[in-house]
Parts: sequence; structure tokens; C-alpha cells
Amino acid sequence: MCYNESMRKNILRQKTIAFMLVMALLLTGCSGLEELQTQRRPGSEEGDEFTSLGLSPEFDYEVPQSLPSILVDQVGYPCGSNKLAMINSEQPPEDFTIIDAKTEREVYKGKIEQKGFDETVGKHISYADFTDFNTPGIYYIQASSIGQSYTFAIAEEPYEALFQNVFKQYYCNRCGLTLSAELAGEAAHNACHSREAQMKEEAMIRLDVSGGWHVDEIGSRDVAKGCRTINSMLLAYELYPDAFGDAMGIPESGNGVPDILDEVKYEIDWLLKMQDAKSGAVYASVSSVDNKTAGYILYIDGITMDATIHFASAMAKFSYLYQNYDLEFATLCLKAADRAYRYAEQYLADISQEQYFHAATELYRATGGYQYHNVVKTYLNQNAEPDLENDFAFWGCVTYLSTKQTVDMKLCSTLIQNLMWKVETISFASKGSKLLVNTNEKQGSHAGLLRDMTRLAVVDHIITNHEYATVLENHLHYMLGRNLQSIAYLNDVGERNYRNVDEATGIMNQVDLNAELLLMFAAIMDDERVVSEE
Repeated sequence: MCYNESMRKNILRQKTIAFMLVMALLLTGCSGLEELQTQRRPGSEEGDEFTSLGLSPEFDYEVPQSLPSILVDQVGYPCGSNKLAMINSEQPPEDFTIIDAKTEREVYKGKIEQKGFDETVGKHISYADFTDFNTPGIYYIQASSIGQSYTFAIAEEPYEALFQNVFKQYYCNRCGLTLSAELAGEAAHNACHSREAQMKEEAMIRLDVSGGWHVDEIGSRDVAKGCRTINSMLLAYELYPDAFGDAMGIPESGNGVPDILDEVKYEIDWLLKMQDAKSGAVYASVSSVDNKTAGYILYIDGITMDATIHFASAMAKFSYLYQNYDLEFATLCLKAADRAYRYAEQYLADISQEQYFHAATELYRATGGYQYHNVVKTYLNQNAEPDLENDFAFWGCVTYLSTKQTVDMKLCSTLIQNLMWKVETISFASKGSKLLVNTNEKQGSHAGLLRDMTRLAVVDHIITNHEYATVLENHLHYMLGRNLQSIAYLNDVGERNYRNVDEATGIMNQVDLNAELLLMFAAIMDDERVVSEE
């Protein structure tokens, strides 16, 4: 279906009205988003290499000489969901069949629908729709002249185990802790990087900076990247708390606190060690360097404003969400956030206005302090259309709409319209692609796709829109193999996995992207629950 600008504006206007009706329930103070739902490996010795990120390249593979022309989600499709395979062929046949991979019997036959040439990817794309086939099992699709697809499952909950593995990446990335084979599997190792670290510029100064999450294959830990990860994880928890229980397979499971908060707290404990006790400023990172004489040496990189303002935002957000479980620790985190924020205020030329705005929104929601609110209102009055591609602007806007503190209702209304327009743009672009994703098929980076899906997940949470749920699902199908390279970009899934093609294209081995993936999974699984209840 072709959408012209007039149709687009009419649809957007209708959705905005519906969105505004929901938001009207909270504009007495833009209360919490949670209220807006309409329904709602053995281990090595210290210093040895570890395998938690899975970034070590494998050189013993054989690259497939040809790729299937039938593209499927190599994990599978939920029963009752839209089920679509894509055909990459200029002259596809008329029919396709589904074959049971165990019995090799034909179980379904359907017609192939030609969709034409897609200029964005330079390919002819057709669809094989089997939405009405819901028998659980393992299958593949076959069509004359073009061969067969990789296998896939049809199951009630095909993504549950994968969702938990995405979450457990953070436990497997924990530094300074012995990881048990029972919980970490092949990623198990003894405690690493537990020695005191020395300042890179002042070797006589040593600090205990053990803990936190590894962010690369050499065991570095990075404040800014850790904080970005925390922001996405906490947003996922705030919007979709039912997706995160207290039995997700980490040491803290069963302690009465949602495991996602326990996992974030492990990073938070490390972040507190990275704050300078006197000034409130924050050191940027910890790196490990091999020394032939002394073994490995840990270095602490110096204070940066980027690390400091990131710290302020993440600490304030965590404090707000953790106060119901440990008020004393939450207060400690809030004080640390305020100290970092006040230090950064002395060097505003070294941080972006969006970073400053985001930190202010988190501190305002947590404290109600007027000084933070003034910063928020000043930014929004000067930026009537915030750049929602910018994570800090986006996070700040969502937090402001979530606060139970007094807000400027006119600013909130404008934010809602901007957020709706952004999400509608993403949705229209996705539907305009014959791959049904907002991409031009440039392989190697999924940051843009995941960024889009975080925006979509927020609005989908608020208005529970079937159209947005479908766009989210289509992007997950793309990442799990329904792409022109037939690559599954998540760990240990699919017959053609990114680790056998290009290690750099993985998602779960990048802590910040993995967090956005976690949010995307939570949104999709929540939509599935709503559908099943209906």
C-alpha cells in the first residue's frame, strides 16, 4: 500500500488524538509511565583471558558459497503471530511448501506473493505468508527452482530462552567475581582484575576499582558505556516490569528484588568506586595492560566530564527505581549523582546540552528540586523539537513525561506530539521497505535499528498499538535471520550465525546494544501477552 503525505498526516493525527487521550490521565503531573498501560567456562587464574564476551574470532569455519533465497527468522515464530518468510528472487515460483524437519513431510502449502523491486536494497522481494499455520514443531520452507530455507520453530514462546540469555550477558560480563559453571556455562571463570589499579598519570596513587562489567574482550570497564547501558536497562524495567522476575539465573535470584535491578546494582557498586571522593568528579575507565615482568597492570584513566555527567544521570535514575528495595543505598546513589552533577556544572562547555538536560530530568524526578526543573524547562523552551535521535534528549524527554513532580503541561504536550511524530516516521519507513525494516541493508551495524526500536517500544507501551507491535516483531525477525545475508546476529542461534561470518556484527557482545535489545524483547513479549489475554 502506498502512503502519501496527506494519508500519513491523517493517520498521525488520529493516533496523536488517541495518544493525547491516554496522556490526559497523567498531565496533572505526568505521572509514571507504568501507570499509562491500557492493559496492562572451569575458571582460569586471575589475569587469564576470559570468554564472557565471546569476541575471540574463529578461523576454522567455512563460509557458505551460496545463501538461501528463502529468508526466515532462524529462531522461529510464536503461535498465533504473523508468520512471513521473504523470497529473494527476480522470478519466484508461484507456490511454497512447509516441510516438517523431523519427518520430512509436507505440512503446509501456500502461494508466494510478489512485492516487486526494492530500490533501497536492490533486490526483488516476494512474501511467503503462513500466518494461519500454528502447529508447534521444527520446519523449513521449500520452493521449486529456488531451494529451501534454514530451519525455524513454531512455538508458544520461542523467544523466552533467548530473552534470558540476553539478560544473562551482564552476569557473564561481571569483572572481579568468580562465575560458576552452573550459572555462566562456558563463560565461567575465576575472579579477574581484582588487584588495585593505578592512576595512568600518577602511578603512586592506587585504588580498588574491582567489579563492574567488561565492555570488550580484554576486560576493560568504561563509565560512559556502562551508564548508557544502565539507562536502557532501567527503561526496559520501568516500562515492562513484568518481563523481569526474581528467578532469571543470577546469584542474587530469589532475594526479593527483581534480578534486573540486582544486575544493574553490580555495575552501580563499581561506578561508586570510580567517583573521586573529594570533588565528586568521575574517572573515565579502567583498562588492563599485560606486562612481561609484573603480569597485567590495571590503569585508571583520568576524570572526564563525559563520564561525570553520564554518572549523574544513571545514578539518579537507579536511585529513583531502587528506593523501594533499599532506601539507604538509593539515597547514597542520589547524593553521588548530585555531587557529580554539581561538578559538571562548572564545566558546561565540555558537555552537550542534551547530556545536561538528561541529568537534570533524572535528578528532578528523584528529588523535585526546582534548580533541576529550571534546567529542564530552559532546554525544552529553547528546543521546541528536541532531536529524538539523540539518546540523551530522548531519555530526558521520556523521564520528564514520567515524573510525578510538577511539570509544565504545555511542554509535555509538545513532547508527546514530537515523540508521536518520530515514531510514526519510523513506522512508515519500515512499512515502506519490502524487508519491513527501517534499513538500507548495510550490514555490520545495528545501532540505528535498535535506536529506532527503543523509541517505538516507549510509545507502544503507552498506547498498545498493534501496528507498532508488528514493526517491532519484524525488526526482531530481521536480526534473527530474515535479512539478505541470512545471518542471525544474536549469540548461539541459527544455522548461519554472525560468529561464523563476522564477529564485529554481533549485538549481544556489545553491552550497550545488548541493553537496547533487552528493551526490544521486553516490548515484544509484552505485546504477545496482551494478544494471548485477548
